[in-house]
Amino acid sequence: KKHKKACKRRAAELKDERLYSQGQERPERDFCPICTLPIPIPMEDHSIFKVCCMKRVCRGCEVAACKKGMFDCAFCRTPRHENDESAVAMTQKRVDAKDPEALHFLGDQYYSGRCGLQENAARAINLWKEAVELGSIDAHYSLGDSYYYGEGVEKDKSRGIHHWQQAALE
Repeated sequence: KKHKKACKRRAAELKDERLYSQGQERPERDFCPICTLPIPIPMEDHSIFKVCCMKRVCRGCEVAACKKGMFDCAFCRTPRHENDESAVAMTQKRVDAKDPEALHFLGDQYYSGRCGLQENAARAINLWKEAVELGSIDAHYSLGDSYYYGEGVEKDKSRGIHHWQQAALE
């Protein structure tokens, strides 16, 4: 019995060590794929998310491309989408190709009812689960929020915390 308790305690310590010894470095997705500089936080204010390639491009690179007369995507050169339907169609192509970032993005759109899609939390959660299986850190975080606060699923704080920890560890 004592050994079992000691083993459980040590396993918890190792998990905490792994969880808290990491960090300080920003993940690759926090850097502009064009200039390779880190995008300032909050990233939503300093960058533009491109649905054609699922990349976040810094505003500086976007402005530089526009000044050169290039109004397509500064990263992949895809023409801009004209409306929500074409944005969803671009995203759906990437979802069909099993792109984890596209799955997460489409899940976000279903969850909040954006891009002309009807709000559908169950569909969003299924998309996030699929994205998690393919390695999306952001989908882990979104699932953590949903389970912890009981938004779209039955409230399960331990499952929510588990997803947050998985996102932190990756």
